[in-house]
Amino acid sequence: MQKHSCLLLRGFAYRHKVTGEGGRQIMSIHMKGDVVDLQNSLLRRSDHNVQALTNIDVAYIPVECVRELAFDRPNVSKAMWYETLVDASIFREWTLNVGRRHARERAAHLLCEFALRLEVAGLGAQLHYELPMTQEQLADALGMTPVHVNRTLKGLEAEGLIERTRRSVIIGDWKALATVGDFDPNYLHLEPELGTV
Repeated sequence: MQKHSCLLLRGFAYRHKVTGEGGRQIMSIHMKGDVVDLQNSLLRRSDHNVQALTNIDVAYIPVECVRELAFDRPNVSKAMWYETLVDASIFREWTLNVGRRHARERAAHLLCEFALRLEVAGLGAQLHYELPMTQEQLADALGMTPVHVNRTLKGLEAEGLIERTRRSVIIGDWKALATVGDFDPNYLHLEPELGTV
């Protein structure tokens, strides 16, 4: 039974599930400001795992306090509801990404999403940011092998769409990368001006 919800104060975490044979699927990446498991304050039990991706600082909020806030303060309840709806919107987009987009589109889409989310969180700029994931973790998020991820990213580099140095990503042509990734930021429910470089 879940006793706390977790607010991410610093660093990155990811949500994942593991198959009976040990295959991992990363389903979302969380960053500063995200309540990683808000839905479990009502569901009472988690059906997935959350793991730190980098060094993190978190605030644990007792589930009873989350429920009291939600029921006693309509504006707080509305904000929590909004948070879980945006979370679900991102899940739907990731499902579409893994289920229907080709490797090149998947990788480009993920890079575009990170660019905007990191900028909004104050953790990077839309055209230059640190990607806190190994190729193995990217593979588990994109439903690919690490070798295929490496080849795909090299292809995007060869096209001049991105440049990588260690974990740093520089987007050379935002519009072209967004086109390749079939990326429409509406599912993120961000301020409209953030996607207009």
